[in-house]
Amino acid sequence: MTEPSILSPRNRWTRYSVGAVLLLAVLAAAAGFIWVPLANNDQSISLWDAICRAAGVPGAPRAGALGNDAAARPSDVIVSANMMRPANAESIGRGATLAMRCTMCHGIRGVSQANTPNLAGQIEAAIYKQLRDYKAGHRLSAIMQPVAEPLSDQDMRDLAAYYTYLPQERTPLSSPRAAPQLVSNGAPMRNIGACASCHGGMAQQNVAPVLEGEPEVYIRNQLHAFRDGSRHNDLNQQMRNMARQLTDAEITELAAYYGQR
Repeated sequence: MTEPSILSPRNRWTRYSVGAVLLLAVLAAAAGFIWVPLANNDQSISLWDAICRAAGVPGAPRAGALGNDAAARPSDVIVSANMMRPANAESIGRGATLAMRCTMCHGIRGVSQANTPNLAGQIEAAIYKQLRDYKAGHRLSAIMQPVAEPLSDQDMRDLAAYYTYLPQERTPLSSPRAAPQLVSNGAPMRNIGACASCHGGMAQQNVAPVLEGEPEVYIRNQLHAFRDGSRHNDLNQQMRNMARQLTDAEITELAAYYGQR
């Protein structure tokens, strides 16, 4: 009895070859769509979310995606378009009263003389998020955590409304620094996006703070903190991933550019 043709499904070697290829395809798909996404997310996401992420399909944002352990989450704040309610005069007035305890570090009119953030004219949602993170312990500070701990959610909203209401105080520069390439274009080969794509300029993001005019020392310290992981309240690690690619010289250059007034 002659052996069937090599292309015939009755040929046992053909069946073995096809079976081996299918088995390898299944194993590769399982590794690429399930094992790798779960391993990279510390198994904190569901099987379906892992498959969607590997396929490039964004899942619906939900609080459960942050995990069950509050201490392990980078933040409790889920950013949305309606996260901040429109501020009114009453909210701004309450915020002005609350801000009296903040003047030693952040200035009477929200302009710091102590290398702490200038809050006048800052993005409202950015201020609110950072206060929430301080209160929950997701952002660490021996000074800010005790200040934020007794604040209610409305207190934090009122403070954000007040500081956003204050006008920014900028001194015109006779010869301003040119924007570094990292600000305008980023460094795509190192997976660094343009700073201006989130922090003002091209497309201001909802909770990304405006960096222009912030103290140079503060910006430099925060970039170092993101780089070494001591600051980790960025939900998707976008700042940590970027900062890990920066050199000391680039951090100094970015801080000097944004810190000019």
